[in-house]
Amino acid sequence: MAVMADSAKGGDVFVEYATASDGACIAYWATGEGPPFVHMPNPPWSHSLVAWQVPEMRRWFERLLGRRRMIRYDSRGSGLSDRDVSDFSLDLMVGDLEAVIDRVDPPPFALFAYFASGPVAIAYAARHPERLSHLVLWCTYARGADYTRSDAVRATRSLIEQDWETYTETAAHVLLGWDQGEEAHRLAHYMREAVEPGTARRLFGDIDAFDVTPLLSAIKTPTLVLHRRQIAWADEGVPRRMAASIPGARLVLLEGKSPVPGLGDMEAVLDAVGSFLGDDYSPAATATGSSPRVQTVLFTDLVEHTEMMQRLGDDRGRDVLRAHEQITRDVLKQHGGAEVKTTGDGFMASFDSVTRAVDCAIALQRAFAAHNETETIGTEPGAPTVEPLQVRVGLNAGEPIEEQGDLFGSAVILASRIAAKAAGGEILIPEPLRHLLSGKSYVYADRGETVLKGFDDAVRLYEVRWRA
Repeated sequence: MAVMADSAKGGDVFVEYATASDGACIAYWATGEGPPFVHMPNPPWSHSLVAWQVPEMRRWFERLLGRRRMIRYDSRGSGLSDRDVSDFSLDLMVGDLEAVIDRVDPPPFALFAYFASGPVAIAYAARHPERLSHLVLWCTYARGADYTRSDAVRATRSLIEQDWETYTETAAHVLLGWDQGEEAHRLAHYMREAVEPGTARRLFGDIDAFDVTPLLSAIKTPTLVLHRRQIAWADEGVPRRMAASIPGARLVLLEGKSPVPGLGDMEAVLDAVGSFLGDDYSPAATATGSSPRVQTVLFTDLVEHTEMMQRLGDDRGRDVLRAHEQITRDVLKQHGGAEVKTTGDGFMASFDSVTRAVDCAIALQRAFAAHNETETIGTEPGAPTVEPLQVRVGLNAGEPIEEQGDLFGSAVILASRIAAKAAGGEILIPEPLRHLLSGKSYVYADRGETVLKGFDDAVRLYEVRWRA
């Protein structure tokens, strides 16, 4: 299955699924232009779409997009990938990367491993030297024990069984430092959106036992080992030993204590990566064009608008449209939606939050239902027939192209096509958007797969139930 979104750099982005050897579906997408750059996830904390809502992560991705075609994927059990999995063996996680690469089939690419993905990247590099042009190991390790031996990590892990929110808040502060208040809160929220607590617990049990130290000497790819000196859970000995074991590896130690490259001195990280890859990631070099921004696009459409206008005439028909417009604009305002444009019998709006967009869609349907009930009560025999407002709603999340206050591209088209499939009073969303809502208290009905006009692959749709 593939769901299309757009890159504000001008190219199409396909949120697609590769099938792993055990049948798990691994979500991935690619955006930008230039030599391929595969950015691995940090299991279990991966959610490709939600990451764009975290400023520290977004800044990092925006700068990398300046000179490379970026390929990203979500780790099994998290984000938009299959969450109903329980096996996180090294072979399976290497297989997930292999499945994504087999689908994209890029030329030799640069591989960026981040934190817990280090052992997976090392194993992949040892197995597939012909596929890689460069290997960048950022704030990572070759064996899980180098991370879990930290007293802070062990103490924090014990909180998973007691309270998930307390654990994520504490873990975020341990990772970033206790002086990073707002940044840690945002990271903790991202962690909760990315994965369920039971999955995180099972994954930790597997990846903590990873040890690919014997494979380091087999790496033939030019390798950069990047690390920040003051990271609490790993002293300088971890990256030094790893770099010394990889033939010809380059070691760069930077100042700072955050494993998140977009926090602290991000320019130093970009300079080191750019120097190694032969790219220029300076602000001036990457400022061309607007950067992609993940948005949730909402479409409404008034059912049988043309027939209504013919039946009622221009004056009465316009009165009905005014009621529709007033209700829609009031509800959009209440939920932080930005009206992009009106199509006469419908609206297009955008949201920075998927949850707010769905809450708005539900509020819209309830407002129209309340309007219809109010308008119907008290009608007398012989009075003009009351015209109910039946509205269909469709949503999709992606990276639309923004131009002169309007939104364009495949993410927008898909939202419109989804809305057209809804009946009056219905709200439809695609499967990837439902994954974004994982853990929220919405009720869904599976509407099955359907091929939408202009899209080759079938899209599974879900109805969001809004009636009590």
